[in-house]
Amino acid sequence: MGKRIIMSTKTIEDTRKFTAMVANKQGWKLTHDEELLGFLVEGLTKNFNRYDYFCCPCRAAAADKQKDKDIICPCVYTKPDIAEYGHCYCGLYMSPAFFETGKIPNSIPERRA
Repeated sequence: MGKRIIMSTKTIEDTRKFTAMVANKQGWKLTHDEELLGFLVEGLTKNFNRYDYFCCPCRAAAADKQKDKDIICPCVYTKPDIAEYGHCYCGLYMSPAFFETGKIPNSIPERRA
C-alpha cells in the first residue's frame, strides 16, 4: 500500500471554526469545558492532518475513510446520543438544554459495534 498524499492540512483555528459551524447548523452547543474542547479540537485536527478527514478523536480509526465513515465528525451517533443523553459520546456537542444545566458530560454507552 503506497503512502497517501494529504491534499490539505488544518490548523487548530480551522477545526474550531468547523466545530462551531457544525454546532450552529445543527442547533447544538459546543462543550463549555474549555480544557475538553481544546483536547477534542486538537485531536480532530491531528486526525484530519493524518487521515484527511475529521475522525472522532475518542474512537479508534481504521485509517480508511470508507471504514471510518460512521465516526467522521459529527459522527452518525451524535444525533441519537444528544437526543438520549444531551451530549455526544465525546462530549463535544450538546443540546442547548443540557448546555444550560452547566453539567459536565457523563460517560455514555458506545453505539458503534
